[in-house]
This record gives sequence, C-alpha cells and structure tokens, in this order.
Amino acid sequence: MDKTKIIENIKTLASKDINNMYLNDFFLTWEKTDDELDAVFQVAQILKAMRDNNISSKVFDSGLAVSLFRDNSTRTRFSFSSACNLLGLNVQDLDEGKSQVAHGETVRETANMVSFLADVIGIRDDMYLGAGHSYMKEVARSVQQGHEEKVLAQRPTLVNLQCDIDHPTQTMSDALHLINRFGGIDGLKGKKIAMTWAYSPSYGKPLSVPQGIIGLMTRFGMDVRFAYPEGYNVMDDVVEVAMKNANKSGGSFEIASSMQDAFKDADIVYPKSWAPYAVMEKRTDLLRSGDDSGLKDLEKECLENNKKFISWECTRDLMDTTRDGKALYMHCLPADITGVSCRQGEVSADVFDQYRVPMYIQAGYKPYVIAAMIFLSKFKHPGDKLMEVLNRETKRIF
Repeated sequence: MDKTKIIENIKTLASKDINNMYLNDFFLTWEKTDDELDAVFQVAQILKAMRDNNISSKVFDSGLAVSLFRDNSTRTRFSFSSACNLLGLNVQDLDEGKSQVAHGETVRETANMVSFLADVIGIRDDMYLGAGHSYMKEVARSVQQGHEEKVLAQRPTLVNLQCDIDHPTQTMSDALHLINRFGGIDGLKGKKIAMTWAYSPSYGKPLSVPQGIIGLMTRFGMDVRFAYPEGYNVMDDVVEVAMKNANKSGGSFEIASSMQDAFKDADIVYPKSWAPYAVMEKRTDLLRSGDDSGLKDLEKECLENNKKFISWECTRDLMDTTRDGKALYMHCLPADITGVSCRQGEVSADVFDQYRVPMYIQAGYKPYVIAAMIFLSKFKHPGDKLMEVLNRETKRIF
C-alpha cells in the first residue's frame, strides 16, 4: 500500500460512526458496532502500511502501557509490547507476585497505583471461568473512579488480551488475515468456516478462542460450522450471540456433530482444542480453593476423556474434503502437532508445515490490531491524527 492508498483508507474513517470508541475500552467484539470493528481493521491496515513505508507512527512522546498477564503467553505478550512501541508508549509488566497484590492489596488500589501516567492497560486473564472478564470490568470501574476523583489525570484505556469469554485481539487478527486473503470484508460473505474441537494431550485450554471465533465470524455473513464432541460445549450465551449475528448478517451458524461434517466443502478450517465448559467450571473452583490434589484428579479424568476423541485430528485426508481440497488452515498457535510437539495432537505435521507461513502471517496482524484498538480510544478524530502523522513524514529508520 503506497501513500496515495493510505490517504484513501484514512478518508474512509470519516464515514464511520466511531465516536463511542473515544476514551472507551475494548473488551468483547460483540459489544462493538460494525463500523467500530471496521475502523479497527482500517486503522490496523494503515499503521501496517506506514511501517512498510518506513513512516513512524508514534503519536506519544512519553507514556506508560501496563501489561498484566495472569497466564503464559508468547504471541499476545510480544504483540502488545510491539503495538505500544509502535505508538510511542513504554511497556511495564505488572508482576503480581512481586507487587503488593500478594499482600492483599485491593483491585481498586492496584489499578490506581499503576495508572498515574498510564495510557493503556492490557490484561490477559483466562484461567478462571466467570472471573477474567469480571476482573477487567472491575479494573475499568476502579480507574474510572480514580479519574472522577481526580486521583488520575487521565483514565487509561483497557484492552482485553484474552479473558474467559473472548479473545478479541486474536479473533480480530484472524479476521484481518481473512479480509486480506479474500479481498475485503465483502469477500467473506458466503465463505464457509469450520471452527472445530481437536484432540490434545493436555486439558484446561480456555474457551475464549472458539467462542471468539463464532462470536465474530458470524458478523460477516459467513457460514460458520461449529463442531465438538459430546460434552465439549461452550457458553450458551456466546452460542446465542453467534446465532443472532448470523441471522442479522445473512450468514448461518450450525453446530455439527463431527469434524468431517464441518470440514466438508469448507473454505477455512480452524481446528483447536478446548476444555468442556463443565470442566472449566470445576477447574476454577479447585484453583480458587487451592486444591492441588483435586486438580490432579481432574486432569487425569479429563485426559482420559480426551482420548475417547483422539481421531479428532486435522489430517491430509480431512483437508481433501474441503472446497477443492484447498481450504485455508488456521490456528492461534501454538498447535499440538502430531509427531512433533506430541505423539498425537490437533494437526498432522504435513498439514501444519504446508500452512506454516500463512499462519505466521496471520499472527503478524495482531500488533497492528492492538495498536488500532489503542489508537481509536485515544483520538477523537482518528482520521485527522493519522493524516497529521502521515504528512509529518518522520522516518522510522533514519
């Protein structure tokens, strides 16, 4: 994308109703309007094009981005840091084990103490079902109160880097990958995507990715097929969101009984393991109570149950049943690769190797998506600010 095209894309922002994004958080994709989602895609593309053209997109001379990860992460952690750096913010990790949180400091106090000069707080909290999203909302209320009481000169924006309900930075990156792959948002209409469970020799994987996928892809008029073994259901509320989205967009949402049914004639496949909703509920109770023995028993029980569905693997034969045998394989990574990272896993090594480069490209959109979420919350007139940055023509590399 050259400078002329960047300017054209910036001008499209003026036609979108995105006023509510200003000074607001980004928690769940289904809380955002179509215009707001499209604005994130557009700004992400613009920021990427600026970097590709060696144009600095720094809009902060100083400022802090607080990073709070309550679960392990590689892609999202580095994507958040990259996004903040892209805009000119410095990142500081909040290690709760080294903070006063370990001594009983309240959420309200922690939120205010880390936010004096903070512009954004990114949180990943996906381990406790029914808690991650609630925690983020509590932090949001705390910083809002701090701002109203003039403790905080500004209210930092919160970005959901994955919770128990949704993983918006991942699914928005996935969607942007598809938008570029199929020639725009309109190119997604009528495309069939199979979001399916796949076998893994581990348990306790969050529900937020499959929930996020069915909650977002149904927005674009896609035909979404959702498949999982008996008992591996997700939150009913999110399934209801997917159904409503499909009805509104003119797409469809169906629950299939097997990978084979979901993969047949699919344009995109997204096989990934997750834990049953009931298991995540029980796991949460055990984690909260510190019942290590109970957790070990639950893990053993769940792994044995997973083995009943070891045939749920994305193989070459299964990929051959997709549309012309050429469906796009997607994964949020890391994948459990049969014969590579485990004895038996979600995907065969030959399929994974074939799509490795597209998957890395898929992951590469995440820094820009996160940066766009932050950008749109910080500038009341984002198009004007982007044009100012573009015309400034500051080189990123001198």
